Amino acid sequence: MRYPLFLNKATAFALLMTIIMACGSEPEEEKHPKVKKLKFPDGFKVEHLYSPGENDQGSWVAMAFDDKGRLLTADQYGAIYRLEIPEIGADSVAPKVEKLKIGPNEEDKLGMGYAQGLLYAFNSVYVMVNNNPNEQFDKSTGIYRIQDTNGDDQYDKITTIRTFTGGPGEHGPHSMILSPDGESIYLVAGNHVDVPEMDHYRVPKVWEDDNLLPEIKDPRGHANNRGAPGGWIAKIDPEGKEWELFSVGYRNAFDIAFNEVGDMFTYDSDMEWDFGMPWYRPTRINHVTSGSEFGWRTGNRKWSPSYTDNLPAILNIGQGSPTNVMYGMDAKFPAKYRQALYAFDWSFGIIYAMQLTPEGGTYKVTAEEFISGSPLPLTDGVFGPDGAMYFMTGGRRLESDLYRVHFTGDLSGEDVTPMQESDLPDEHHIRRKLEKYHSGPQEGAVDEAWPHLSHKDRFVQFAARIAIEHQPLSAWQARALQERNPRALAQAAIALARHAGSGQRNSILQAMMEVDFESLSEEDKLNHVRAIEVILARHGNPSGQMRNRLISYLDDQFPSNLNSVDRVMGKVMVHLEAPTAVPKLLAMLETAEDDPNYQKTFTSSSDLIMRNPQYGLDIANMLSNVPPAQQTYYATILGGAKAGWSDEYYEKYFSWINDAFQYKGGRSYVGFIDRSRKMALATVPENKFDYYNTLSGAERLSGSGNDLRTAEVEPEGPGRRWTVEEAMPLVEDLHERDFKRGEAMYAATLCLSCHSMKGEGGAVGPDLTQLGTRFSKRDILESTINPSDVISDQYAATVFTLKDDKSIVGRLISEDSDNYYVSQNPFDPENLREIPKDQVKNTTYSDVSVMLPGLVNRLNEEELKDLMAYLVSGANPEHEVFQ
Repeated sequence: MRYPLFLNKATAFALLMTIIMACGSEPEEEKHPKVKKLKFPDGFKVEHLYSPGENDQGSWVAMAFDDKGRLLTADQYGAIYRLEIPEIGADSVAPKVEKLKIGPNEEDKLGMGYAQGLLYAFNSVYVMVNNNPNEQFDKSTGIYRIQDTNGDDQYDKITTIRTFTGGPGEHGPHSMILSPDGESIYLVAGNHVDVPEMDHYRVPKVWEDDNLLPEIKDPRGHANNRGAPGGWIAKIDPEGKEWELFSVGYRNAFDIAFNEVGDMFTYDSDMEWDFGMPWYRPTRINHVTSGSEFGWRTGNRKWSPSYTDNLPAILNIGQGSPTNVMYGMDAKFPAKYRQALYAFDWSFGIIYAMQLTPEGGTYKVTAEEFISGSPLPLTDGVFGPDGAMYFMTGGRRLESDLYRVHFTGDLSGEDVTPMQESDLPDEHHIRRKLEKYHSGPQEGAVDEAWPHLSHKDRFVQFAARIAIEHQPLSAWQARALQERNPRALAQAAIALARHAGSGQRNSILQAMMEVDFESLSEEDKLNHVRAIEVILARHGNPSGQMRNRLISYLDDQFPSNLNSVDRVMGKVMVHLEAPTAVPKLLAMLETAEDDPNYQKTFTSSSDLIMRNPQYGLDIANMLSNVPPAQQTYYATILGGAKAGWSDEYYEKYFSWINDAFQYKGGRSYVGFIDRSRKMALATVPENKFDYYNTLSGAERLSGSGNDLRTAEVEPEGPGRRWTVEEAMPLVEDLHERDFKRGEAMYAATLCLSCHSMKGEGGAVGPDLTQLGTRFSKRDILESTINPSDVISDQYAATVFTLKDDKSIVGRLISEDSDNYYVSQNPFDPENLREIPKDQVKNTTYSDVSVMLPGLVNRLNEEELKDLMAYLVSGANPEHEVFQ
């Protein structure tokens, strides 16, 4: 470094002191490269401990500490390992790693492995296996127990507790956890595992779809053979001899955790292919109560969280892939983080920390990002006996790493008082008292539970109904039909519909129609029509005068101008073939607006675009033109309408369908719209079929109806995950390339969306017209394949860390004295998010490029050459590469 030749004395002295202090100070500790990319709160230290992939030990997805403080880990497609980890502050953090030899198996075979979950308890290790037997490993999907019976510190005995049907796969059986009283084990399984026969059912074994929406299974085939009740949670004894079903209705919850007072929580997954559809449900934190149902159903029949016969999330997180859940009561962290629930998102590399405040029968949640990074495919985590957090990345054979997190500050003044049961609100105590009746018939249960059917708290209402459903029908059927409180009646009617025979249908409907619907609150209106839907779904339509009376009763109130109510009422009216159903729904189809607060999420989708380039690309595309959810719901209902059509109505409906193909949704969006279209086409006059088929957009669709045709030349592939080293030899000598195909690949790889060339294209990234004259072929490949390696400040994204520790990522377009204006979607760059400056704690450049990697991975060798020629030529067909 050079300094000015002339300095005044004060400046010279200050400079001298700066140099002396710099030379004498401790050098800042060099962080591991995989730690540098992480964002975490002040006062914490994150250490990278180990990379199993570097030692051919696979990709780790499960972990647990044993009774000697050693860490057990599991490769998703391999063995179980045991680690001795140096204590915090040791000179080296490298653990001693041992591959366990389990059972009396042959040398070349695994005795135990392919684990999705591990639990050390009752002097044993419980292993949740997810596997089809193969030459390497002969155990099938199920839960196993391994034990050391001869004291040599190895696990020589393997006991099969239970195997499962359904799966295996990523929606199979997952994690286990010890119960708060230390006497039993809870386990969780995804929706591809059949509920095994249980000894006891806290969830009454009467589940069905209970949805009158015309059924459309996922157009791409996901979970189409899976029925109610979806994913489940069960409790077992240490020997696995007594099984009790505790909760159902999940898509794919991976883990469960208890807080200080014994309440259970999980983090359930979304169905990303449903994005943009009205039945999409974001990833969400669920308070898992006794006998609870959370409404997963296959295809478009997922229940709304507002349906009273399932429980809502206590926090909607947003898009992602949930994995681990754990509670911080054993952490040596500040009080805020000890009394926190932690949830891991694999896709976007975020560990959320959530504070739970008791509210009514459940909890209010405040959340923050505790640790995040990109990429950071989080798999499992646990608090160790040293009070540190240990977490892993990996899964799907990805690069795997083990980390440790500990607090470096002074905790001596921390007064951490765990929550006590006495701190809980009255509604909590009422709910828990009612849950004692969920184990079967008990004296006094109906009298105890019945008054709480009309309670203002949904969790109390739910617990009361389940308590009653566990009692003999004869003990409460007459009381249900005589109930006059509208809220209690809705709960009682649902219970009767689930347990009584079809002979009771008209009696229940008669009781429902005696309620003054117009006088009800929005919640009670929804509960009321939902109860009618369940009655009809279970027992079919009434006929004759009863049908006419029911139609008249509903028709006077339809539409209600309440989105949630009109969705259910529309289904019921179409199912009843009410004469006014089609015209009323068509009028609503053209004017309905979405509720912006419906299933509002903690993390907005736009904030995730730059967190994971692979998934961010899909999100950016969808957000550029999101479908109208309420209208789409009405269109799906109408697709199943068998009566009430006219030529005028068909014209309106099929024109709307054609317009709907302009929107961007998840992978199944086009297929769902097409299936509604085809259901409606089945009702048109035969001589009008071709006309309405064309009007509704048939010529825009692929043969399967799952995709739109495109006039653009698409890559033929097969593609590959290109590296610069693989691609460079191919493009060294470019000649006689195909200009038209190069131009098509430029559009197909989305370069055109963000870059301009010869004045055409987007403006998110730099102009590429002179690319070939300024950069080498290697430079171009490196920027295309690994765009985050070198990012120009001019096009870098900015990370805005807010005062509540939430972060927003996007390109800073402009600012004024009060706000930053940020573009988060490269496919919709003019849609700016306004961030008030007084909410921002700091800003930094993101080390993740706005340009998404992997865009060329669809291309085969010849297509990649043509694309490179097009870039080198600056879109000049006369360039030498095309000669």
